[in-house]
Amino acid sequence: MNNKEESKKKEVSKVWDVDFLDEFQTFNPDNWQDQRIWVNNETQCYVPDGAFGTREVSDGTLKLKVIKLDERQSCDNLDKHGKQHPDTEYVAGRICSKNRKEFVKGKWTAKLKMSSNGEASMFPAWWLLGAQNNESPVEEDNENICWPLTGSGEIDIFEHHGDHMKDEFTTGAIVSLGECDKGDWESKRRNFPATLNEWHEYSVEWEGSDLVYRLDGKEIYRNIGEGDKYPEPMFAILNFAKITDSPMTGKSWIMEVDYVKHEYRK
Repeated sequence: MNNKEESKKKEVSKVWDVDFLDEFQTFNPDNWQDQRIWVNNETQCYVPDGAFGTREVSDGTLKLKVIKLDERQSCDNLDKHGKQHPDTEYVAGRICSKNRKEFVKGKWTAKLKMSSNGEASMFPAWWLLGAQNNESPVEEDNENICWPLTGSGEIDIFEHHGDHMKDEFTTGAIVSLGECDKGDWESKRRNFPATLNEWHEYSVEWEGSDLVYRLDGKEIYRNIGEGDKYPEPMFAILNFAKITDSPMTGKSWIMEVDYVKHEYRK
């Protein structure tokens, strides 16, 4: 192969094809389902079917919300050990593409914005999880691998923790420590500035053995060698949680999503 042919081959390998795109003209159950689970000691309750206005599709965007109710209500969310969430005055939306749209490697992108640049207790996220994860909803026989072992690995594309930051988000992989429920949240994740109440594209792509994180198409971070540790099909999650007991200002927080897509290299 001469230099010209080699250069052409490299150029072709950089081309992406879209194999999944949801622009949220409607809520499509072929792409998404509600995910009701109690994790991370979150103080809100995930509710189904957009109850209380927690999940809404209008004007071409998805809105996931945390909403403060007038009084505490019972919550049927269970943690992975079967413990029920206590009564709470907060409800929220969480959707996943589990058993709907799952892909091996490639590139995931979402365009989203927040209703503010950060408030205490906010915990919105856009992330990936291995398709054999054994947490609700469990719908197939092979969904029996505990987080964060291979098959149930986690990659966080966008996460905002309002108690620790403003005008910033966190991105990066969770490193499995080889046992159920044991993951390293620190070594491969980093914080980056962004004006959260403006539209941005947040993405992760597999580039060789690396995971490359981009903000509006520009590389901001790279997990060198971590991509090979996620060989499994992965599904996408979008959620808005309330993570601490800090009082909520106003009656609602909103994460608005313009689109989600997955691409693969030709």
